[in-house]
Amino acid sequence: MAAAQGSSSAAFRTRVDDRETGAGAAGDRPLRVVILGGGFGGLEAAKALARAPVEIVLIDRQNHHCFQPLLYQVATATLSPSDIAWPIRAILSGQRNLTVLMAEVENVDPDHRFVRTSGGDFAYDRLIVATGATHGYFGNEHWAPHAPGLKRIEDATEIRRRILLAFERAELTGGRTATAGTCTFVVVGGGPTGVEMAGAIADMAREALPRDFRHVDPALSRVILVEAGERPLASLPEELSEYARCELERRGVQMLTGEPVSDIGPDQVTVGDRRIAVDAVIWAAGVAASDAADWLGADKDKAGRVKVEADLTVPGRPEIFVVGDTAAATTPDGEPVPGIAPAAKQMGRYAGEAIAAEAAGRRAPAPFAYRHQGDLATIGRKAAVVHFPRLTLKGFPAWAVWGVAHVYFLIGMRNRLAVGFNWLWDYLTFGRRARLITEPAESARHWKAEDLDGASASSRAAVASR
Repeated sequence: MAAAQGSSSAAFRTRVDDRETGAGAAGDRPLRVVILGGGFGGLEAAKALARAPVEIVLIDRQNHHCFQPLLYQVATATLSPSDIAWPIRAILSGQRNLTVLMAEVENVDPDHRFVRTSGGDFAYDRLIVATGATHGYFGNEHWAPHAPGLKRIEDATEIRRRILLAFERAELTGGRTATAGTCTFVVVGGGPTGVEMAGAIADMAREALPRDFRHVDPALSRVILVEAGERPLASLPEELSEYARCELERRGVQMLTGEPVSDIGPDQVTVGDRRIAVDAVIWAAGVAASDAADWLGADKDKAGRVKVEADLTVPGRPEIFVVGDTAAATTPDGEPVPGIAPAAKQMGRYAGEAIAAEAAGRRAPAPFAYRHQGDLATIGRKAAVVHFPRLTLKGFPAWAVWGVAHVYFLIGMRNRLAVGFNWLWDYLTFGRRARLITEPAESARHWKAEDLDGASASSRAAVASR
């Protein structure tokens, strides 16, 4: 298998030279398909091509696929990264017509049909771009170091580190003043990710941590959710949005709606004319597509997504498909296709099936039609909202449906069992087993000496001995 994959990737590279010489016409060999990205869209496209007479190379800058809907549970210490991420090679190891390569995409030459990467150039007959999206700060990129978003495993572990370090610092300074020892966390953005993060931080602070600290009560922490619009979960019916607001407030989350964030610094957030001192900020307010539109020289929308045709191809480039968060696709009614996992999977499957039909000499499928399967968001322990076309739930029943749905869509029985067991254990014990501060290690060792003023003698001695 390894030898076959090596020769396959070499063939893709030599094909760049073939285009200059005219060698290797498409009629005497299988179609060569390059897939950029191993997220939901890229994986679905690859699987749809499993039985097609094509050669596939899937390129991703990381070696793993991440189940992004549960990243916030890694960030709040409920799950470990290995519970929601799997090696791409392992997922696709049984697909004999596919090679997985780990490289960074640098550019695409659509005229000569090759992809330039950190590992070399790879030619294609058909290209599927599924490079996803990153955090979008509405032109304020200098906020990024102070307010990490949540798109990758690295983001989740960094947010977890900042949250847990805030409590560790509070423990050291807990006796200094009447207000010392409390922590303030601000979540920017009232969509599903922001609501889930705010609720999870509040649950962790009030249920999982209090018994582990001696000089600080984590339950006194402030969690603030900032939403520029008038209500959280604005895409859901107002009844569910209001339920989410009430549940968050019941958990102690302070809602600030109707005003956008105007500035974010290393230890403060400004909302309108109000400046809030913070220990950690989490960004959940906006996303920006990858650089795919620039690579392809294609038209893009305000979020940088490629404007695609009804069959998800780039206008004037029928050999290039763009799917997932990278694509600005619309429904038959003209509504934008949402940037969620089910939509990316549907688009990836469509692109793969379209290429498979072409390779087999079958008629092209009908234009892409997105089928919305519903919206789910958890607010915290025993509370969630579910909005399906014919069913609306809230509270514990919605929480149960949310949990079953997310476990079901995890890859692999091992991960389903692990996540299901961890959720059950945390539900019974109020525990958070993954409370690890992993990096950078120096952060816990170089706090300023004045930060220890007022801490207990035992705390000062413990730090001095490090």
